[in-house]
Amino acid sequence: MMRIDFLSIFPEMFEGVLHHSIMKKAQEKKAVEFNVINFRDYADNKHQTVDDYPYGGGAGMVLKPQPIFDAVHSIKSTSSADPRIILVCPQGERFNQQKAEELAGAEHLVFICGHYEGYDERIREHLVTDEISIGDFVLTGGELPSMTIADSVVRLLPGVLGNEDSPVQDSFSSGLLEHPHYTRPADFRGLKVPDTLISGNHKLIEEWREEESLRRTVERRPDLLESFELSDRQKKVLEKLKKN
Repeated sequence: MMRIDFLSIFPEMFEGVLHHSIMKKAQEKKAVEFNVINFRDYADNKHQTVDDYPYGGGAGMVLKPQPIFDAVHSIKSTSSADPRIILVCPQGERFNQQKAEELAGAEHLVFICGHYEGYDERIREHLVTDEISIGDFVLTGGELPSMTIADSVVRLLPGVLGNEDSPVQDSFSSGLLEHPHYTRPADFRGLKVPDTLISGNHKLIEEWREEESLRRTVERRPDLLESFELSDRQKKVLEKLKKN
């Protein structure tokens, strides 16, 4: 079972996400255990102060090293594995599906969710194993990106999703965007499902899905094709798409 700890001074932010939908089911299936820890509880002063003014001056407050160092030390003392300590920040590695798949192989993840102007650099240099960003923008704190990353990771754990093929077929898992989906009715107010999908011919259906996946990738994320190794058939489909 994977263990995921979140270090935050706003633990109530996690209630809705961790106790509904796939995250809730993952816990019920014993695939993951979540712990939300208020690192303010580890502050060594009576006011439970976790931030201070930056040396050298400047705007904003900086998270102090002591509460986070002590919180991580406490977590490690109860861990059966050497945890990945993840700092969520705009300066980190851009998160993607491949990183989610990598993290899904870990036994224990710890997310440090910061606020204010930033972290004392000693946290980054001496505690953290991974720095991850979910995009080139700034949020108020690390809670939302840490939950986003955790959701992406947890759904990849064995047994979490009802259909084991689901995560394999997702956009980005194959390197391409996912093909379109349709369900009943076959004719909804004159809007019809492609004939191929209701033909019963599985070979044609797979070929249609592959072609539509390539079409969608070319139209929406052509940059993905730069690092994708196309099969001979896919190359032919791509040439056909470009001509059209």
